[in-house]
Amino acid sequence: MTTLRHPAQHLLENLDGFRVEIDADKQRADIVLARPPFNIISMPERDQLRLVFEALDEDERVRVIVLRAEGEHFSSGGDIKGFLEATPEHVSKLAWNVAAPARCSKPVIAANRGYTFGVGFEISLACDFRLASVTTQYALPEQKLGQIPGSGGSARLQKMVGITRTKDVVMRSRRISGQQAYDWGLATEVVPDAELENATAGLVAELVGFSPIAQRTAKKLLNDTEDASLSASIELEGHCYSRLRSSDDFREGVEAFHGKRAPVFRGR
Repeated sequence: MTTLRHPAQHLLENLDGFRVEIDADKQRADIVLARPPFNIISMPERDQLRLVFEALDEDERVRVIVLRAEGEHFSSGGDIKGFLEATPEHVSKLAWNVAAPARCSKPVIAANRGYTFGVGFEISLACDFRLASVTTQYALPEQKLGQIPGSGGSARLQKMVGITRTKDVVMRSRRISGQQAYDWGLATEVVPDAELENATAGLVAELVGFSPIAQRTAKKLLNDTEDASLSASIELEGHCYSRLRSSDDFREGVEAFHGKRAPVFRGR
């Protein structure tokens, strides 16, 4: 029998600037940026982050993924010098790597505090939930370098907050606070800095309580219909609903509701 090996497997042997923690009891995996004080994200690190998200997506121990960082700053952005050293082919993959949280079928939470700039902001935008500390400052400062965001930042931001606010952030390299991000509908929640970990743990526990298959379906449906027409979105929603109708989890949910007990979902 032929043994298959991923050509990029070697990239996972020595993680550059971050680590992975798995708590099987809580069904939680943490990807922790760990290059203090500013947790700058290197070019090789982007490739590794993509592979880690893909690996965790296949890990049966994990239901929810948290992207967080050591210290008082989430990330001040990418390795500036690395952009000049990278090949055009590598640079062309930046957005694909950073979009890994969005492609992941499982819920992904970004826990942001302090500087969340450049690629740090972009990868947070690719997550499903952004929990912001009051210390958080979001920014896409590439204009100061004679560049534009290159990993999906301006595109994702515009979808979320509109063209006027996106031009204000991108074209002026303007910082916005965690509170303002929440007011704009960009952050899911804004909390005191000392409460960020508790808020993250609470959201993980809440998400784990839902049906895995229903959650995966909801995430994919919402992502797939973001650019679709209303009629096409409703049609696709109906097909997804119909498919879940025959799932064991839906039957369990209905029986638990009528039995006035907590459901036990198994993801099938």
